[in-house]
Amino acid sequence: MTLAIFTVEGEGRDFADTVEAIIDGTAAKLGLPFEPEQLQLKACDATGELAGGLTAHTVQDWLFIKLLGIAEAQRGSGAGRALLARAEEFARQKRLVGVYLDTFAFQAPGFYQSMGYTECGRLPAVDGAAQRIWFAKTFDDTADNKI
Repeated sequence: MTLAIFTVEGEGRDFADTVEAIIDGTAAKLGLPFEPEQLQLKACDATGELAGGLTAHTVQDWLFIKLLGIAEAQRGSGAGRALLARAEEFARQKRLVGVYLDTFAFQAPGFYQSMGYTECGRLPAVDGAAQRIWFAKTFDDTADNKI
């Protein structure tokens, strides 16, 4: 088979949506449809200023936290803990098995460990590239669900 590979230009979502539909179709045929539910949380301080935010979505009975950002002036204030706790509450209410996320070594791995997350994957540190670390937290403490 001969294939031609092209770079898709532009910022439109059309091509990405097409590729996603291919993946979704395969999963649905296997009885494991992707039916993501979005979660966006916004934290504001007493003056109404943005303290931080979290974006996530459900995927295959897990909550994937895509972004958790805290304004520099709010770091150490508990805003990150509060946002993460609220996301975990959402996941528990949806009866999901747990939460997973990733961070870079220079960002917040210690924070996630302090919140009960366990490292479950890591890209190697190569030629100065930032090391990326994946964490997960399950809600069931049985031996079968330990990471």
